[in-house]
Amino acid sequence: MKASVMTSLILSAVLLAGCASTKDKEADETSNWSAQRLFAQASQDLDQGNYSSSIKLFESLESRYPYGHYAQQAQLEIAYAYYKNSEPASAVEACDRFIKMHPNHPNVDYAYYLKGLSNFVADNTAFTDMAAQDPSERDTKNLQTSFNTFRELVTRYPDSKYAPDAIKRMKMLVDLLAEHEIHIALYYYNRKSWVAAAARAENSLKTYPQAPINELGLAIMARSYTQLGTSDLAKDALRVLALNYPHSKWLNDKQPLQFRGSLQAPKSWWKIWAS
Repeated sequence: MKASVMTSLILSAVLLAGCASTKDKEADETSNWSAQRLFAQASQDLDQGNYSSSIKLFESLESRYPYGHYAQQAQLEIAYAYYKNSEPASAVEACDRFIKMHPNHPNVDYAYYLKGLSNFVADNTAFTDMAAQDPSERDTKNLQTSFNTFRELVTRYPDSKYAPDAIKRMKMLVDLLAEHEIHIALYYYNRKSWVAAAARAENSLKTYPQAPINELGLAIMARSYTQLGTSDLAKDALRVLALNYPHSKWLNDKQPLQFRGSLQAPKSWWKIWAS
């Protein structure tokens, strides 16, 4: 009986050792690969959409060959792979790491650009219907961070090939942030919170003066001030509305105030952003 038990234990140990040896062999499959081969395979996986595998190989490359061109490029590719793998927080972290380690790298402008894209994507609520949630509860921190990152890219590297696209996206972000403010202003207006509505609309005009949605913001201000009995402020708002939007339907105070901005078309926004 004891001999049988001992034999079973020995066989189990042998089997476990064999499994471990097999796993170690599989884990060490790339152990003798050169930096060039690791980079080539990781790049191929990235191109084929095998992002998790690509990330692991790039990280192995950086760990085994921490110095030189391949390691630096791998750091950037890791950030891109995280972005494509819908892991924007990890992509931002990777971009920040690259920028900190290689501030003078010839491709550091791309790190800023990718960081801006990743911060925007991190705010998934930018593509949900605002009607389903109290707009005052929504956070646009990532959108603002995205804008600031693109602005830093354009300021630091005005001749970068990514600068024109960054400028286009900054314009989109300004419009989106302004729409967020005006949507909140309209939310307050519809609940007869006249002071809060006027204040929010005025903040949008001051912060994002070129945003098209400010046409609605001026109308909100004019009608809110009218409700508050401050006729002079109401007249000023109407005057500015007429000057900047002479054909605005909201010059007619009987026309209902309605929000029709990009925030109500999340799919089209995503299509534009991802292009």
